[in-house]
Parts: sequence; C-alpha cells; structure tokens
Amino acid sequence: MTAMKIGIVMGSASDWPVMKGSAEILDEFGVEYDKKVLSAHRTPHELEAWVSGAREAGYAAIIAAAGGAAHLAGVCAAFTTLPVIGVPIKARTLDGLDSLLSMVQMPSGIPVATVSIDGAKNAALLAVEIMAVTDKGLEEKMASFRKKQAEKVLASELN
Repeated sequence: MTAMKIGIVMGSASDWPVMKGSAEILDEFGVEYDKKVLSAHRTPHELEAWVSGAREAGYAAIIAAAGGAAHLAGVCAAFTTLPVIGVPIKARTLDGLDSLLSMVQMPSGIPVATVSIDGAKNAALLAVEIMAVTDKGLEEKMASFRKKQAEKVLASELN
C-alpha cells in the first residue's frame, strides 16, 4: 500500500502553538504530514483547491483547526470525502465553546469528527488510528503507545 500522509490546516498562523501538538504526535508515529495556513473566509479558493485535491495528493485524513467562527473544518468536509478531524481552538472570546459547537453541529451528511478544545494531540492520534485500519505497522505502534500509557499510570507513586 502506498504511504499516506495527513494534512494539518489552520485558519491562522496563531493556531500553530496548539497545532504543533498534532505534528509532534505524527512525528512520534512516523506519519508524514503537511501543514498549511488557509482560511475558510480569507482564502476560500485556495482552500477549495487544496482540499479538493487532497485524496489524489495522498492524504488519508485532514486535521482542521480554527477558533472564532471555526468554519474551516466544515468547509474542508464539504470539499472532500476524506475524514476531517476538527480541532476547536480556544479564542479570546467564549473560551473556544463557539468553535466547539460550530464543529460538532455539522448538518447531517457532512460529518466532522471533533476533538476537545485545543485537542490537537488527540486529533493526530485519531488520524493515526484511522490510518492503522489498513496499516499493520501503525496498528502495532498504536498498541505499544497505549501499553506505555497504561504502564505509566500503573507506575504512579500513588498506586
């Protein structure tokens, strides 16, 4: 099977401090990714072109992060049949709740899997799990990752 990659897109470069968590997880699993700053409102034509060609470009899923109006994930989902994972970014107003609600309230037929506010690491883990459905190596890495998490909890000095 051809190696696939993940697309990380954010509405603003100011989202990178949160979204670098996705990149760190993908690096840990050895998953290739590209990162882009494209706005659903300020660069709609460029966003449409990138997302519409994502499958042909070898992407397995798209992680889309946005704060404020947070339409980016939904717009991405409208232009592709690839899985789109939304990361609501905590903005100055409403603590990211507006972003979260705009992502989880997508209309029937255009789903966006949505993680917690600022949940970039979980978005990447979900993307890896999606890829692991057909990639035995990633499946094994995910099992090892989960085992290490359990060992860390059990090794807590409070146990």
